Amino acid sequence: MSRSSRPAPDSDDDLLDTLERLLPRDDRYRHSHGSPGHGADHVLPTIVAPSVTIPVGEGGPLLGTWQSVVLVDLNRDNPRRSVRLSFLGG
Repeated sequence: MSRSSRPAPDSDDDLLDTLERLLPRDDRYRHSHGSPGHGADHVLPTIVAPSVTIPVGEGGPLLGTWQSVVLVDLNRDNPRRSVRLSFLGG
């Protein structure tokens, strides 16, 4: 999960394209079970944090004008996902 700058509508696609270039889907990984390139799924959390803390106020996330929350999952072996939200009172 990433909280990122979003200066243009295509930023999400740019992020995915960049991650695909950094972590190609091929047989270079020693961790090789699953689909080709599955080892990249285990490297991804070192580049994109698996969790993020987002301040919430007035009924919504407190993000900058050009920020958004992006869920990133390139793992093709597990198509079903769930998202857990936890709220802490201040």
